Amino acid sequence: MVPPTERAEVVTLPQPLSPTRPDPKRLALIVLTLCLGAAGGTGFYLAHLPLPWMLGPMLVIFTCVMAGAPLEAPNALRPIVIPVIGVMLGSSFTPETFHHLARWGLSLAGLSIYLAMAAALVVPFYIKVGRLDPITAFFSAMPGGLNEMTVIGGALGGDEKRIILAHAGRIVVSISIIALWFRVILGYEVRGVSLASGPATSMTALSALILIGCAVLGAWIGGKLRLPAPGLLGPLLLSAAAHISGLTHSSPPALIIVAAQVILGSSMGARFKGAGGRLVAQTLLLTLGGTLLMMALSLAVAMLFHTLFGQTVEQVLLAYAPGGLTEMSLVALAMNAEVAYISIHHLVRIVIIVAVAPTLLTKIAKRIGY
Repeated sequence: MVPPTERAEVVTLPQPLSPTRPDPKRLALIVLTLCLGAAGGTGFYLAHLPLPWMLGPMLVIFTCVMAGAPLEAPNALRPIVIPVIGVMLGSSFTPETFHHLARWGLSLAGLSIYLAMAAALVVPFYIKVGRLDPITAFFSAMPGGLNEMTVIGGALGGDEKRIILAHAGRIVVSISIIALWFRVILGYEVRGVSLASGPATSMTALSALILIGCAVLGAWIGGKLRLPAPGLLGPLLLSAAAHISGLTHSSPPALIIVAAQVILGSSMGARFKGAGGRLVAQTLLLTLGGTLLMMALSLAVAMLFHTLFGQTVEQVLLAYAPGGLTEMSLVALAMNAEVAYISIHHLVRIVIIVAVAPTLLTKIAKRIGY
């Protein structure tokens, strides 16, 4: 089975740079993309908008590529920044984290019921409103890893381009809705990382080496063990172990975290490069409707069962929201939420969907004539 990830790729993937003869034009376009992304993040930050270092670059680059700008996604930097984010998320773990796992049992068990209800609501929406064939609808609607949903759905005869766009749009729409909901409706401050913050001044050389080791070794171990989202989870687990054991209490400097989010946001915005404007508009409208249905279901679960789960409404909503593992973990961190609780729920959700997708969804599709 393909290991689950939440990493989305661009619709038309560029060829990787040659290690001996890099393309100067493409390098210049990557630099331009990052500069525009940084400008978007800075603008959002100065305007006090939510999640500025992720949403700013994402929306600016999306607008540019849809206007026809020949930008290039900084995909080669993703294997570098994702482990950095994993180390940062791991630094939020404490010795008390795993004491809460038993308390999270009901909430984790509820994910299966939530996913079944989401499928019952959203898949028919994609079929009837979006006029998609059932295979494409199934693998577009379910919030699993983009790579896995695309590979499995394509192998079963689904439209790979629509599946890719649907999942890229789901993550973009989910992050935007969550940020605006918590800022405008609930009045939470969702400012993200401040350039003036961070423990960089107190970090020792030993702590820096430990964090670098967690990133490099964790990514390698994650790949060898075929962990879900290995570049994120390997460093996260090593960093969590280092912080829980007291080996270090430091986390990556704020400037590095900001740079990682700018690169990630720019990559998300560039996912839509190469897709026709009409197809993107149709898919985003459909994705907006499907995501709103899942968000409404997530909110209902959070409001009805948060007391039973022993969590706040906000915590459960973030844990059940249909965003990406990396992106929703960053949202949780920006809101000072319990990152471990939210990250574990998103990981379990991906595992459940990828395990179910090749079997249950295929059987359902065959029953209805596909």
